[in-house]
Amino acid sequence: MLATLRNALGQANKNRGSTYDAERGQAIIRMVLVPTILIYMTVILLVRNEPERTFIYFILAVAFFYIPYSLLLLIDVLRRPGNKVLRRALSIAHDYTGIAFGMSVGSAYTLPVFAVLLWVTVGYGVRYGSGYLLVASICALASLGTTLASNAYWQENLLLVLTLTLTTLLVPTYLFSLLSEIHRSHRLAMEASAAKSRFLAQASHDLRQPIHAISLFTACLRDSGLLPDQRQMVENIDRSLQSVSGLFRSLLDISTLDSGKVALRPEIVSVRDLVDNLLRQNSQSAEWAGVELRSVGSSLHVFTDPTMLTTMLQNILTNALKYAPDRPVLIGCRRRGGALDIEICDRGKGISREHLGQVFEEFYQVRERGDRDIEGVGLGLSIVRRMAYLMGLTVEIRSRENHGTTVTIGGLTITQPPSRLPVANRAAVGSVLEGLRILLIEDNADVLSATAALLERWGCLVQAETAPPLTPVSCDIILTDYDLGYGTTGADSIRQVRAAAGWKIPAIVMTGHDESRIREDMGEHTIPILCKPVRPAELRSTLASLRVRQRQEHAVETSIKT
Repeated sequence: MLATLRNALGQANKNRGSTYDAERGQAIIRMVLVPTILIYMTVILLVRNEPERTFIYFILAVAFFYIPYSLLLLIDVLRRPGNKVLRRALSIAHDYTGIAFGMSVGSAYTLPVFAVLLWVTVGYGVRYGSGYLLVASICALASLGTTLASNAYWQENLLLVLTLTLTTLLVPTYLFSLLSEIHRSHRLAMEASAAKSRFLAQASHDLRQPIHAISLFTACLRDSGLLPDQRQMVENIDRSLQSVSGLFRSLLDISTLDSGKVALRPEIVSVRDLVDNLLRQNSQSAEWAGVELRSVGSSLHVFTDPTMLTTMLQNILTNALKYAPDRPVLIGCRRRGGALDIEICDRGKGISREHLGQVFEEFYQVRERGDRDIEGVGLGLSIVRRMAYLMGLTVEIRSRENHGTTVTIGGLTITQPPSRLPVANRAAVGSVLEGLRILLIEDNADVLSATAALLERWGCLVQAETAPPLTPVSCDIILTDYDLGYGTTGADSIRQVRAAAGWKIPAIVMTGHDESRIREDMGEHTIPILCKPVRPAELRSTLASLRVRQRQEHAVETSIKT
């Protein structure tokens, strides 16, 4: 049984990122209360000279039935968490039967067990809600009635029984009114939070489209042979857009987390590839900040959600670039306790102790008198902490004033690398987009024009459409927006184009909504989803990855046929 409990605790630790389990808390408290009652009854047995036989029977029942049964309930809760009505019914029967038995076997010595009865009754109401409070109160009154019918001491002290009965009625009644008020306040708070999240999501989505288009147009301008002063102006515009883009990403992340619909999609991830991609995507921002990005390579692989882990690292790195300009930033990895930690270290001015405990709070920014204005609204580390909780990871921050700050994401599960197809020559990746046939579907004229112009500058052959084409299209990749108007989505357009072509054309979806919502509608986890405003480097990297994968799969198929 101890081995079973150890395994169940291990499974519970793996699931520690999930929401609080009320049954688990009740089961743990039960494992404390029942042995405590046993110890108390044993002490009374030793103190009394002539205990009743039923008193001894109760002690034996606690030792050989109630404690093992409580342990089995705890194991079952740990192994099968969640709302199990039958298990709760068995728990209530177990608790009140034991309490009634305990109060019935003795005289004044067993009166303290009534405190346990009241505690258990209130506990069921607080943990499970008003319905369970009513059931528990009825069971508590039934326990008092059973005790009165079988205990001579209680029959001789009817005023005491009346007091205990009134207490059993009044306390749950008062608790019921408090719970009703709490639930009403909670409902209003949740409605306000949902309204805030909807506003943030909608405002973010509506503003993303023009920012996305401007970002693509500036990418086209940068490669159009501008004069140095013109190129500098484009760089300034792009730098400002990156700041706005980061704000929108934070707003979308926080609204997604508030919705409670975040679904983890763990897979085997190469730490080196993840860090290298992070450095590539932030190379321009690092240049603007005068920061030298360094990394310590790792050949390890971890089992995690790559999208959420990248978002966490991106937020931490963005803070390092903002608060430690003109200083080097290091991204490194280390093993700790059989798991992997990823650290981002800067050599900025550091964070004073008075601020260190608050940096993970929403909208909190470290500001001192005379500090320059820092872009952002203080959501980055809050998002990191909430994502870490969902993923079962830890986040630690260490800082010394005038020495720098280190943020560590810990607890990543190390795993074996997957079997891989032959890797294409990296030198050829730069020209992999040359001649790539792309079907671009976007209902916004500005975004359509900007995206098509950028793709053509990369050497792609683009067929731009504002809606899914009605005739078969010969293309290598479908690049589509999600909301296309008139009740049509990106998922619909992909299915329609694939059906007309007769094969599963690789696709990419660009959207201003949260990824989890789109992923659920798509029903296909292999389709990359890019959140607007999409960075040109991110779009190019995704297209190249799909193209390389196409060539690898074609090479494997050819080798199998030959």
